[in-house]
Amino acid sequence: MSDLLGQINGPNDIKKISVKDYDALAKEIRRFLVQKISRTGGHLASNLGVVELTMAIHLCCNLPEDKIVWDVGHQCYTHKLLTGRKDGFGHLRQYGGISGFPKRAESACDAIDTGHSSTSIGAALGLAKARDIRGENHKVFAVIGDGALSGGMAYEALNNAARLKSNLIIVLNDNQMSIAKNVGGMSRYLGKIRTNRNYTGLKEDVEKILQKMPHIGSVLTHRIRWIKDLIKRVLIPGMLFEDMGITYIGPIDGHDVRQMVYAFESAAKSSRAVLVHVSTQKGKGYPPAQKDPSAFHGVAPFHIKDGKERYKGEKALTYTEVFSRVIVEAAGKDENITAISAAMPQGTGLSAFAREYPKRFFDVGIAEEHAVTFAAGMAAGGLHPVVALYSTFLQRSYDQILHDVCLDSLPVTFAVDRAGLVGSDGETHQGIFDLSFLMHMPNITVIAPKNTWELEEMLKFALSQDAPVAVRYPRGRAYQGLSEYTEPIVQGKSEWICHGENIALLAVGSMVETAVEVGEILKDAAYQFSIINVRFVKPVDEEMLEEVAENHTIVVPMEEGVENGGFGEMVKAWYQGRKGITVCPVALPNQFIEHGSVDFLKKKYGLDAQSIAEKVKGMLLCRN
Repeated sequence: MSDLLGQINGPNDIKKISVKDYDALAKEIRRFLVQKISRTGGHLASNLGVVELTMAIHLCCNLPEDKIVWDVGHQCYTHKLLTGRKDGFGHLRQYGGISGFPKRAESACDAIDTGHSSTSIGAALGLAKARDIRGENHKVFAVIGDGALSGGMAYEALNNAARLKSNLIIVLNDNQMSIAKNVGGMSRYLGKIRTNRNYTGLKEDVEKILQKMPHIGSVLTHRIRWIKDLIKRVLIPGMLFEDMGITYIGPIDGHDVRQMVYAFESAAKSSRAVLVHVSTQKGKGYPPAQKDPSAFHGVAPFHIKDGKERYKGEKALTYTEVFSRVIVEAAGKDENITAISAAMPQGTGLSAFAREYPKRFFDVGIAEEHAVTFAAGMAAGGLHPVVALYSTFLQRSYDQILHDVCLDSLPVTFAVDRAGLVGSDGETHQGIFDLSFLMHMPNITVIAPKNTWELEEMLKFALSQDAPVAVRYPRGRAYQGLSEYTEPIVQGKSEWICHGENIALLAVGSMVETAVEVGEILKDAAYQFSIINVRFVKPVDEEMLEEVAENHTIVVPMEEGVENGGFGEMVKAWYQGRKGITVCPVALPNQFIEHGSVDFLKKKYGLDAQSIAEKVKGMLLCRN
C-alpha cells in the first residue's frame, strides 16, 4: 500500500503528489482522520467532507505567503495535515497537543485564529486590503460553510467585499445544498467565462461601441443588459451574490480536485471578489458519519467498526438534559413560553421542545444577535421566550442583551449552557467571560445552580419573573449531591450549606461541589469554616455578606470564570476597608485558556479542591 501522506511533511509538499494520485491521497487522509479522531475525539463529519476541497486550495496556494481563513475552523484538520502537523494528531485537542482549530501560534500557515461562525469573509477581506496597501500580491481565501451564511456578519462582509478592486476568493462549502440546486454544466460554463479577462474586455468594448451610436446606442445597451440579467437570473443560482457585486462560480463538485483547482485558478485571475460555490458531503468516506453527520459533528472517542462511543457504564445525567425536561414541562403549563436556538437545538437540549411544540420553537440559524433581539420582540409582545445558548456564543450578543432586553427589562430567560471550562475546544469555546459581562448590566438577574434540583427550581423561578434572568450551568454531568438542601429560591438570597467561623467559602454554581470537597480537606486538618451556596450572583446577597463579616476572617469567593469583573472582584470591593477581613478570590486569570481536559485545567489554574485548600491554609498562616 502506498504512503502518499508520508510524502507530505510540510507546506506545499502536496504539489509533489501526481495528479493521478489525488483520489488515493484523499482516501489516505480520511482513513488517517477516522483512526486518530476515534482515539482522541474531535470534529469528524465536517473534516471528512472537506478533504478534496482543502487539497485543491493547497494546490493553488504557496503557503504561508498565501492566506487561508477558515470560518469556525473546526474543519481545518486536513489543512493541518498538509502543513506538516501530522505527528501532532496523537494528542489532538489535548493539553500540549495541537488545537482542533486554526492557531497562529501553532503554524505560520494559520492566518487567523477562529472558533466562532460567520467571521471568515470579514477577516479575509481585511487581509486582502492589508495586502493591497502594502503592495503585495499573494492570494487570500475565505472558506465559509452554507450554515455560516445565516450569520449577519457574513452579509456585512460580502457587502463590503463587493467594493474591493482586487482579488479575494470566497469558497462557499455547501454541504446541504441549502442555497441553490446544481444546474449542471451551463452554470459552470458561465462561471468560467465571467472570470475570463478576454470576455470581460469584450463585453466592455461592445458597450462602448453601442453607446457611441446616435439615438439608439443607450437604448440597445440597456436592453442587452436587461436580457443578459434575465438569462442569468433563470440559469445562474448565484444571482444573490452577483447582485451584491460578487462574481459567482458554481456550484461545482467539492470532491473533484481537478475541477476545483481549475475554478480557483480562474477565480484568482479576477480583479474583484469571487465566490466559488462547491458542493460537499459531510462525513464522506465513513458510513456512520455519512448516515448521521450531525451525530458525528463533535465526537468523543469511538469504535471505528460501528461508530459507537467508547465509554464504560451508564452515562450520567447532564445539566442540558435537566434543562430540556424542565422547559418542555413548563411549556405544557404555559402557552406563552417559547424557545429559541441559534442552530444548536440538539446541543442546547431544545430538540425535545421542538418536537413537542413546533409552533413555539424557533431556530434562527447561526445568528445569536438576532436570536436575542427576536426574543426581545416576543417578550414585548406578551410571550416569555427562552434563549438557549452556549456561554461562548452568548458573548456574541452582548449589545442585544444590554440594549434590546435589559433596557426595557423584558421577560427573557437566558439558558447559559457550557458555562465555565469546557476543555478540549480551547480558547474560543471556554465559557469563562459571561459572569463578568452580565454582572454590570442593569435589570438582569444572574443565577447559578449547585445541583440538579436547583437547576429545575431556578428555571421555574426565571420563568415566573417579569424581567430578564440568566441561568448559568456547566457542561456535562449534573451534580447530584447536597440533595437534602432544598430551601426555596428567593430573589437575591443565598443558601448556607454549613455554618462555622474563620473561613467562609462563597461558591458560585459548579464550585459548590468543589467547596464541599475543600471543606472535607479543611475538616481533616481541624479548621473551622462555613460554606455558602451563592445562588444569586446578581443581585448579590448583601445580608449574607454582612453575616459572614461577623465571625469570619478569610472570605473565599469561588467561581468558574475570569476574576476580572467577576463575583470575587465584586465581593472584594464590597469588603473594601473592612478591618480584619481578607478576601481571597478563587477564579481563572484574565486570559484565554488553552485546550486540555477540564480536570487538568482546573488543577493548573488552582480551581481544584486541593489547590484551594492549600491556598486557604497559606492565607491563615500569613495572618498568624
